[in-house]
Amino acid sequence: MTCIDKIDPAASRAAVVPSRKLLTAELAETLKLAVPLALTQLGQIAMMTTDLAFIGRLGSENVAAAALAHTVYFVSFTIGMGMMSAVSPLAAQAFGARNPRVMRRALRVGLWAAFFMVLPLMALPFQGERILLALGQSPATAHLAQQYLFGLAWGILPALWFIALRGFMSAVNRPEPVLWITLAAIPANALMVYLLLYGKWGMPELGMFGAGLATTIVNLATFVGGVWFAARRRPFRKYHVFSRAWRIDWPLMGKLVAIGAPISIAFLLEYGLFGAAGLLMGLISTTALAAHQIALQIAAILFMVPFGVSMAATVRVGQAVGRRDTEAVQRAGFVAVALAGVFMSVMTLAVILGRFEIAALFLGEASDATAQLTAALLLIGATFFIADGVQTTTAGALRGMNDTQVPLLFAVISYWLVGFASASALAFWAKLDAAGVWIGLSLGTAVYATLLILRFRLLARRLVG
Repeated sequence: MTCIDKIDPAASRAAVVPSRKLLTAELAETLKLAVPLALTQLGQIAMMTTDLAFIGRLGSENVAAAALAHTVYFVSFTIGMGMMSAVSPLAAQAFGARNPRVMRRALRVGLWAAFFMVLPLMALPFQGERILLALGQSPATAHLAQQYLFGLAWGILPALWFIALRGFMSAVNRPEPVLWITLAAIPANALMVYLLLYGKWGMPELGMFGAGLATTIVNLATFVGGVWFAARRRPFRKYHVFSRAWRIDWPLMGKLVAIGAPISIAFLLEYGLFGAAGLLMGLISTTALAAHQIALQIAAILFMVPFGVSMAATVRVGQAVGRRDTEAVQRAGFVAVALAGVFMSVMTLAVILGRFEIAALFLGEASDATAQLTAALLLIGATFFIADGVQTTTAGALRGMNDTQVPLLFAVISYWLVGFASASALAFWAKLDAAGVWIGLSLGTAVYATLLILRFRLLARRLVG
């Protein structure tokens, strides 16, 4: 269900300011939201990198175990993250409509939804060893991964609650506290992992379990920090978000589930595609798999910025929907998509020009076969990087209109019927090997981005039709 049928076109504001000024103002507001959100996402990447750096000192088997553990963990976490993503458009629409009652209820139902979901979500990490053994992983590596997951699983609930708080704070145009908390969490996480992994300064040496437990402790601390800001600091405290917290708005909970469930499934489809691509690479060669993982890591780092722009697009579009400003809905969506497209174009050019240096950074001597293949995949990924930035931002704009079910259908078509099928065919039937897999990924992502843009244009035209 979208919100477009609830907007009266006659209520759209007349343009009393030249369009260039309106676009400039929209760009400035989007950047104010997007920059802290993107930096927050990069901070999350920094914490994961820190974990792997410390774990790496224990040996390559521990690194492999951590990678497998993250694969299992993020399946559960992605489901919860998709559901929590629905808090932002609901709160943003209420903010635009100047309805603080619905704003605080949007956050509350998000917190309650995470609470109800957490036990099923924790079940998968707690069964991680059995799952990995069933997938053919070595018993020793699977056991180490399970120890890590035992520590990580308890942090799912506070991490999801923090995402809900982030959505609420962004909806009121104040995402900075989330960034400050994340920046403080980076060194805190490094210290906790160091102490509990190695048993320093009188702390017990807990190994992989300690590394996971450290992340859980930091997740809990970041949530507590978010609660303090939401309850005690301006402008959040005036909304009284935790008053009568025991009362659940069940109709709004149903709306959150209706919006959030398709987001969760779409995230899983995307996550599953890249996991399946890794399996295809493993069938080709170890060199192909290693090169794929490095190229994919670069893509993940670049993705964090348009993902931040995507969250800003959800807020800006949602606020415009709430105040029934049809022109602003279109302007917010198209400005965000253009911003992400320009950024990714510039970064893609930088990756193309520096692809050999990037490969050498990860692998040392650039003449190595893996490094050469990594550089080739980064070149092939030029279109993928741009399409990936555009698709996530457009999806964010559509979420601001509560439009998540049709994008889910697009994800099925694009990622699996086009992306995975073409990756498999090009890699094995056309014998393009690793290059074929990445061409398939690029095709699927480009189709998804195109369908989402057409969807947003259609809905935007209906607003003034």
